[in-house]
Amino acid sequence: MKKVVDFIKQVFRWIFRMIFFLFVFSIAIVIFYRFVPPPFTPLMLIRCYEKGTFNIHKDYVSLDKISPDLALAVVAGEDNNFLIHNGFDFDAIKKAVKFNEEHKKKTIGASTISQQTAKNVFLWNGRTYLRKGFEVYFTCLIETFWSKKRIMELYLNEIEMGDGIYGAETAAKTYFKKPAKNLSRKEAALISAIIPNPLHWSPLQPNATVNYRQEVILWNMNNIMKVDYDKPVKPVVPPINTGTKSNKTK
Repeated sequence: MKKVVDFIKQVFRWIFRMIFFLFVFSIAIVIFYRFVPPPFTPLMLIRCYEKGTFNIHKDYVSLDKISPDLALAVVAGEDNNFLIHNGFDFDAIKKAVKFNEEHKKKTIGASTISQQTAKNVFLWNGRTYLRKGFEVYFTCLIETFWSKKRIMELYLNEIEMGDGIYGAETAAKTYFKKPAKNLSRKEAALISAIIPNPLHWSPLQPNATVNYRQEVILWNMNNIMKVDYDKPVKPVVPPINTGTKSNKTK
């Protein structure tokens, strides 16, 4: 009996050590990425596995080399309150829950840019409680250790924007033959419009949903006006449903 008890204690000891190691490692990698861009993300590797070939096209650039209009466009399309929340927009969550209860066939998400960044950099797509739990955890970490500027920079550099296309610079060169810093307001809104479904939507051949999202995003950009990291203020317009179900809920 004593051997059994000792064995159980040893198992729990190893489990505790493993959890402690993962906890320390997660904090360390978040702090590391505060200064160094990720070479790749789990989603990139998963896509390569799905395709059976290496298909990662990414050109990391600093935020000052990305058009401010693109940052404004993703705030307008994905997360109006990005600058003023601490990672979670609880008002948007309440509205999404209410909308989804009333519309069973068409649902909307409420994941913030911070949550999407946590998912894009550290996790994988999915709807399990485990994955969402990790997303909440990493969102809290990046909101603690990164600035809003850093979150936006990694978001715009790591997000999937097409088949094998990751980040603003690669998307701008692929779709518009120009660097991200030279994107026009309409081009920025068009790129932002495809973010919910980048493998099926394209700025080169926008469907009705993409065109609608672009129009609403442009309207929202005019109301928000600018993304001011130094003096964040609550936007003058409420979050808007800009189209169909978004991959930011995944």
